[in-house]
Amino acid sequence: MRRRTVTPAVVLALFGLLVGGLFRYALDDPNEASVGNYLRSALEGAAITLLIWSAHLYLTSRGGLLQRLPLAVELIARSVILAVVVAVAAVVLEIVLYEHRLGPNWLRETFLKIIGVSLLLSIPITTIYELVRMIGGRTLLNVALGRYRQPIREQRVLLFLDLIGSTTLAETMGELRVQELLTRFFFDIDEAIVMHGGEVHAYVGDEVIVTWPVVAGQPPHRCLDCVFAIEDRLAEGADRYRKEFGVVPAFRAGMHAGPVVISECGDSRRQVAYFGDTVNVTARLQQHCKEASRPLLVSGDLLALLPRHDFVIEPLGATRLRGRAAPIDVFAVVRSSSAETARQAAS
Repeated sequence: MRRRTVTPAVVLALFGLLVGGLFRYALDDPNEASVGNYLRSALEGAAITLLIWSAHLYLTSRGGLLQRLPLAVELIARSVILAVVVAVAAVVLEIVLYEHRLGPNWLRETFLKIIGVSLLLSIPITTIYELVRMIGGRTLLNVALGRYRQPIREQRVLLFLDLIGSTTLAETMGELRVQELLTRFFFDIDEAIVMHGGEVHAYVGDEVIVTWPVVAGQPPHRCLDCVFAIEDRLAEGADRYRKEFGVVPAFRAGMHAGPVVISECGDSRRQVAYFGDTVNVTARLQQHCKEASRPLLVSGDLLALLPRHDFVIEPLGATRLRGRAAPIDVFAVVRSSSAETARQAAS
């Protein structure tokens, strides 16, 4: 199960326990204030919160029926479905937890309160979830704390990864089909990025930009592992890609580490932007992959952060990248034979 769903589920379960207890305290009959009833209300709150969360994930999953509807219709349909989920859950939990028949007073008063509170709380929960999907969890937290209101310098690892031959594919497949391929490609590689601690900064045409903070004492070997995990992910889906698109996507990637200036910019549409030589070098490394005939190129600055690794490193020497006067040490990286054997055995 993905970390992006497990962690929110734990947080929301705790949140639901708290809301359930507060619901009992604020809206129920004081004569029923007992430890047992508070515990039942807390469990009911946690269960309903998790059901709302699960329903939301299902309704917003890729390829779902609601995804094909206009936005206004989707929002209305989602609200109706969530209301039905909450109503059914409230009835079932009332019977299971309190072991009595549903009376008219409960249906008239408590039931409607549960529906109202649940749907009201679903608004901030789903809003925060969508914001995290749009700009990333770490970035959202930093924006909320005002970290990037003024330019700030951070040490980062950057990955620029793009689809090979997208222009040719557009000519043979058509732009709409290529966009469908790109959508599937970005969706499929996302889990590998998240599982290896990366955060997508932006999608630019057929390219994705991923970033990792450089933390003292934590060598960024996971960033290189991420690239090979993406490779494995595409290999696993090769038959599906051939059947649907007639081609298996391949990529080129460049990686570099160094200082990056990060700041909020813009007015009508605010955006967290990355600036500096590290960004330019990473982009040039990715572009240099074609000339060097290598799928993955990294800088000497990145390798300096890896005291130990299980990769085959091929030095390509000091290279003057396009648009940059000073040369940098460039290396091609592939997996070691032992690592590849272990991967094939696991699969």
